[in-house]
Amino acid sequence: MIKKGLNVKILTGKDKNKTGEVIEVDRNNNRIKIKGANLIKKHVKTTKDKKGGIFEKENFIHISNITVLKNEKKKEVNK
Repeated sequence: MIKKGLNVKILTGKDKNKTGEVIEVDRNNNRIKIKGANLIKKHVKTTKDKKGGIFEKENFIHISNITVLKNEKKKEVNK
């Protein structure tokens, strides 16, 4: 089960072998967003409230293209 906050590794695509943290899960379409992966450029118009420009943001990746990394704790040996 993939949850927000898990560390995952990307298996295919332009960001192959990158690792990152899950920031959003779309269960209906089996997709997730990973921090710093699959970046796209979004063109935003200027409004009264916000300044426009070109922004980079994460886009969704299908769940079948990722694997969950195990969070193993390292054992410390006292000498």
